[in-house]
Amino acid sequence: MSLAQHVAPFQGVNREGTDDDGASILSEGLWRPLSYNPLATIDPLDSPEQIIASMPHMATYGVSSRMRLAQVVFGAVMCCLASGIVFGFASLKPILIAEGVYGELCEASPGFDDIPCPEQDMRLNLFFVAASITTNIAALFAGYSLDHFGRRACYVIAAAFLAAGSVLLGYAFAIPEFDGYILGNIMLSIGGAFLFVPSFRLADAFPKHSGLIVAVITGSFDASSAVLLLYQLAWEATNGALAPNQFFSAYVIIPVILLIGEFTLMPRDAYQTTFDMGHSIEKPHDIGRVNIDFDRDANGLTELHLVQGNGVDRSLSKLDQIEDILGHANECEERTQTNEGTHHAGAVWGVLHGLPAHRQMMTAWFILILLMTVIQMLKMNSFIATIESQYRYLFQSDEEAEAISKFFGIALPLGGIATTPFIGLLLSNLSVTAIIGVLTAFIAMIGILNCLPFLWAGYATVILFVIFRPFYYSAMSDYATKVFGFATFGRLYGAITCISGILSFSQSGLDALIHGPLNNNPTPINIILTVAGTAVGLFLTVYVAIKSQGHQEEIRESDCLYGERMHLIREECEEYGTIV
Repeated sequence: MSLAQHVAPFQGVNREGTDDDGASILSEGLWRPLSYNPLATIDPLDSPEQIIASMPHMATYGVSSRMRLAQVVFGAVMCCLASGIVFGFASLKPILIAEGVYGELCEASPGFDDIPCPEQDMRLNLFFVAASITTNIAALFAGYSLDHFGRRACYVIAAAFLAAGSVLLGYAFAIPEFDGYILGNIMLSIGGAFLFVPSFRLADAFPKHSGLIVAVITGSFDASSAVLLLYQLAWEATNGALAPNQFFSAYVIIPVILLIGEFTLMPRDAYQTTFDMGHSIEKPHDIGRVNIDFDRDANGLTELHLVQGNGVDRSLSKLDQIEDILGHANECEERTQTNEGTHHAGAVWGVLHGLPAHRQMMTAWFILILLMTVIQMLKMNSFIATIESQYRYLFQSDEEAEAISKFFGIALPLGGIATTPFIGLLLSNLSVTAIIGVLTAFIAMIGILNCLPFLWAGYATVILFVIFRPFYYSAMSDYATKVFGFATFGRLYGAITCISGILSFSQSGLDALIHGPLNNNPTPINIILTVAGTAVGLFLTVYVAIKSQGHQEEIRESDCLYGERMHLIREECEEYGTIV
């Protein structure tokens, strides 16, 4: 899983504004699109029009609903086939071992049967860790490219990297002397990130159902890890006849299909956002007046009325088309009330909105979530890479460890798909304090069960893990938008991603400890990570609970002050218009 995954809104309202003296107030909202661009330099208090990318946008109502549906389906299918394929490592690892990948490292301490020696195991784990970290970092560059060059450019880049990665891995398996495994997997991860992140823009194709489309794209990312699971099943069914070099050579067809679909089916430019269409709704009221001014010298009153009438008719027709896409006034009002209810449920919405990114990074809100993410990313990547070796030590049984590993390979994609709708409901109805508390409970339960040498505990650990993993990343994205705001999301998100990714390389050091001084015993490391993660989670839960109460008091005071000021302004206007 990548930090790119989320089911939080990708555009919305920041609780920010300024009064006449330039001071920040909490009574107004500005529409902000969510951006993954970590290099955005727009001040969060600037006009929202400046934050929206200057890339050309297509009128959504100009494309048939069937065509837009086909585009969304194509994007979701491609994400399902390629966006997170590297996270199916648990299914690929037994094949890598059987094919003798990095087996030459075992000359000093040879492995036995399908059990890798420590040196080979650590190199194979690095094969996954490097790709996992690259996915997170590549998501930032994908966000920058999306803002500056558009979705089409990102899809072309994705196809190029996916093809290059497939070719490299195909040659690496075919020619033992050619070590292209890690580089090839890294290229697959970059291609997946450049495919996944831009696909969220497809949600603009159906603004009324944007939340559903985001959930589908997110679920497709989780499902993509099943590609390697299906290959493992085919490899076992053919007794290894379907060699890895054949699989990855055939996999090149995926980026080819991506390119063909991009230039024959997908939209050239991004669809208009809700903000864009909101402006379009306002413009029709002015079109008739503009035409009248332009033709003021036209010969005859009849011709003048004709020009005005045609402009109004076109405007009303355009307005009807936009309303069909966005929904009528009652539907828009209902969605607005739903969003407001979500904000109130969060209890901390807007607490740091409007602050510059560097000041947000100096707060405990950022530092604590960063620490929590560093620990959990390290724990999750380690679990994915070493699940079979961990349970081989705990159970002292190769068969039971292999059974757990196969169950994990199946549960990982299914868990992400099945939990995505429920995660959205939880994030919409629970406060941020409750969400962090639930995550902390998951961390403690997974950590404890992961240390027990019982088969039932192993299965329970896997089930909780595949639920927790998408829940954690989605909750962190939701936390970032509610606490930091949409305007600075890219920079805060990027900082958390880069720091967590870089520190995840310490997994190689943990592997060395486990295979060395700890004699293959993963329990001490698991205990340390569990205690640290639980402690940080509890501290963050208490901190958010205390701060959210104070924030709600500030909002009530600010709303009262804002209401009083508006009342005084109305009174002054009435006095100014009174004839004495």
